[in-house]
This record gives sequence, structure tokens and C-alpha cells, in this order.
Amino acid sequence: MRDKEIQKEIQEVVSQAVKNVESTVEEIHFPDLHGRVGQDREWCEVVTKEGTRQIRFHDYEEVFSIPGLYEELFHNKLDCQSPFRVTDLLVDVVEEFDTDFSELNVLEIGAGNGVVGETLKAYGVNSVVGVDILEEAKHAAERDRPGVYDDYMVVHLNEIPEPQEEQLRDRHFNCLVIVAALGFGDIPPYAFAKALDLIETGGWIAFNIKEDFMYQTNQSGFTGLIKDLTKRQVVQTQAYRRYRHRFSITGEPLFYIVYVTRKLRDIPGEILQS
Repeated sequence: MRDKEIQKEIQEVVSQAVKNVESTVEEIHFPDLHGRVGQDREWCEVVTKEGTRQIRFHDYEEVFSIPGLYEELFHNKLDCQSPFRVTDLLVDVVEEFDTDFSELNVLEIGAGNGVVGETLKAYGVNSVVGVDILEEAKHAAERDRPGVYDDYMVVHLNEIPEPQEEQLRDRHFNCLVIVAALGFGDIPPYAFAKALDLIETGGWIAFNIKEDFMYQTNQSGFTGLIKDLTKRQVVQTQAYRRYRHRFSITGEPLFYIVYVTRKLRDIPGEILQS
């Protein structure tokens, strides 16, 4: 298994690269709130030379349009750890199965501006292809991290055109990575199933999700899909870990769970057709 000191060094390199992204942000102000606020309702005021703007965190097209805002907000201010924690567990599990991490051809869904892709490349994967539904995300990745992705597509997986689907299948992906893009409606259950369908049998799946969304009382379609895929022995969970994703704007820790699973067989057609 990879030495933990080496993993720590890689994290430090990527963390420094995140801090070094050219930024036009001068100040970030959080609202003076008392009590909790829903994670998908958090917002801040961003000061740039062009003026002050109020931006909701989940309005990613606005976040990505301001160079350096994503890094300054989520990583420097709120101490987001997910790119490292998801990749760390994936590395540990893959290498326990005597698979060389450098053999992974990764499909990253919800790729954003490339922080996760940069982390995967630093760990030595063979290739990373990013997919996002936002043109702003692709532009931000090309602006902030040129060369990280072998390709980057702007496409909705729930209505992917056949030529683009074939282009993705020709990559022969053996790993799917989704970080901080599940549970709030960013990636619907069908899109997750479609992404999983693009991964070869025996491939790896690493994703994280807010722990609240995995409770028995949660009725999200994603939770039901994961349970169904597990019951049908389409995927098998190899490891999972609870950790602090980041802090909220009121200073509360937000806990997520990272899962590393393996695809055992093709997804039944009725799931993809439903």
C-alpha cells in the first residue's frame, strides 16, 4: 500500500496548487446568521474590482465565472477536504486489490473547475476525462488547470447524444469518481446510473454524499438506487468512511460519507429504462 507520508506530500502539493490559482477575489463576507441554514441555501458577498456581488454557493455558474472564488471560498475559507479524502480511500482500496493506480482511466462526473481532476493526476492515474453540465465549469477548468483533463465534455448524462456516448465508451473507463455532486439534485439518480453504465465491469466507483442523504428516513431516489444496485449485486461496497467535508458559514462541521465500490456486472436494462 502507498506510504501515508507520500500521500501527505501529494496533498500538500495539490493544496498549494489550489492556493496558487490566480484570483480576482478581494474579500468574501459571510452573512451574520444565528442558527442553522440549509447547505443548499448558503451564500456570501464577494468583493472584486468590478464591485460586490451576492452569490449563492450552489449557483456554480456564478461561482466559476469569478477566477479563484471556488478555491478561496470552499478550500481556503471553509476548509473543504473532499478531494483528498475521496482520493485517499480510493488509493487505499485499489492498491489493496493489487491494482496499480496508474492503470486507472477515470471518468469524473460533476468535474467543476478541476480540483478533483488535479488531485487524481497528482496521484498518478493514467487519464481523467471530465463531464459537467455547465459550460462555465469547462471554461474554469481550462482557465485554472489547463492540461489536467484529457478531455472535458459539457453534457447531460440523462439525455446524452449517441455520438458523445460512443466517444466516452471508447475511452474504456475503469474508474468513476464523483465528488460533492450528489444529493442536492445536481446529478439525478438516472445520470448516476448512466455514468456507472459507462464503466467497464470490474471497475471502481468512488463517490461521496452528505450523511443525511443515506439515512433510512431519507427518500431520495439516489439512496434507493444505491440500495437496489447493491441488492442486485451490480455493485459491491469495499470501504466507506465518515469525515468532515467542510465547515458551514456558521462554523458547523458538515459530515459526508465517502464510498468506494466495485462494479460487478452490467446494470439491468430496466433500471436504465426506468
